[in-house]
Amino acid sequence: MTREPVLIRVDGTRSTGWEGLVRCLSLAYALQRRRRPCHFLAQLEPAAPLAAAIRRNGDEWIEAGSSAGHADDLEDLTQEIRRIRPAAVIIDSPQVGPDYLAEVVALGPLVMAVDTQAAFRFPTQLVFNPTLNHTVADYEVCPGTQVLCGRRYPLVRPEIRRVRPIRAQEPPEPIRVLVGFGDDPHNLTARIVQLLLEETGLPHLDILARPWHPLLPQWQELAQVSDGRVTVNTELAEVAGRVSRSHFAICDGNIWALELACVGVPTILLVQDRNHLPTAQRLEEEGAGICLGWHEQIADDAILQAVKTLAEDPLERRAMARCGRNLIDGRGPDRIVTALEVMLHPSRQIGQYDWSEAA
Repeated sequence: MTREPVLIRVDGTRSTGWEGLVRCLSLAYALQRRRRPCHFLAQLEPAAPLAAAIRRNGDEWIEAGSSAGHADDLEDLTQEIRRIRPAAVIIDSPQVGPDYLAEVVALGPLVMAVDTQAAFRFPTQLVFNPTLNHTVADYEVCPGTQVLCGRRYPLVRPEIRRVRPIRAQEPPEPIRVLVGFGDDPHNLTARIVQLLLEETGLPHLDILARPWHPLLPQWQELAQVSDGRVTVNTELAEVAGRVSRSHFAICDGNIWALELACVGVPTILLVQDRNHLPTAQRLEEEGAGICLGWHEQIADDAILQAVKTLAEDPLERRAMARCGRNLIDGRGPDRIVTALEVMLHPSRQIGQYDWSEAA
């Protein structure tokens, strides 16, 4: 790789969750296609498997001394910017505020903030929202700032998007159901799998799990006592294979819901994060999913009824699949990187900080 690098500030721990790290890995993969190496300044927990996931694609991991948004973290980020001299800095954390972002902008590189809340005025050159919970009009920004949000920008991993042509037609029966809740802080995976095993005759339940998730052993134990009805899938290649053969999914309104909509898998949505609720509701409005609402308020009977509706009605599944594919085309990563490259083009760099002067 011969072009100036990109520095990514994101945390992936049990307290912050891993959603931000997963989407930054997708961004890094897209940036590599433009020959831009990426450096992750991040707190990771567990460190070993997450660092391996970063380095697998040729990126570098720098261990952060404190959580994102802390005063000490800003000092560490400043030091790394002066050392690496990146063309751009991507910051993905709900803990950072406008003062933190303004300090990073003042250091010289182009700054992109990944945000889902639109809670303050952004001083960065780019703002990116990976969900469907806000429009451009919801953001207050400085003059010249570009906002990337809406259905054209969800991050769909390339391994999942490759399934899209295969899913142009629904796979043959018997019915296969995906169960995937991402970070899953309330262990809905176990609740849903146990409910479906006890109350339905569905022959195949495929759990989609992060390989570093602390509840993974419990889900694997469920699979062992299910007489072959349940599988646990952690590697992205096998996950993509399960997606290609699935008939519908039960998930949260997170990155999984958008990826499944892209390839045409109908979804039943149980929300565990308030930031995901607007996305789940949008998918239902567009006809790509069934939003049951906040997880604590959903009765088992409502879940079973939604499962019965999709399991017994192939026409409904096909209609939902078409709506999802029409809503999300999976080109989000390419559009984001193109926007970043346009902002970095030499014709736009009048007055940009010259790193050679700091040498």
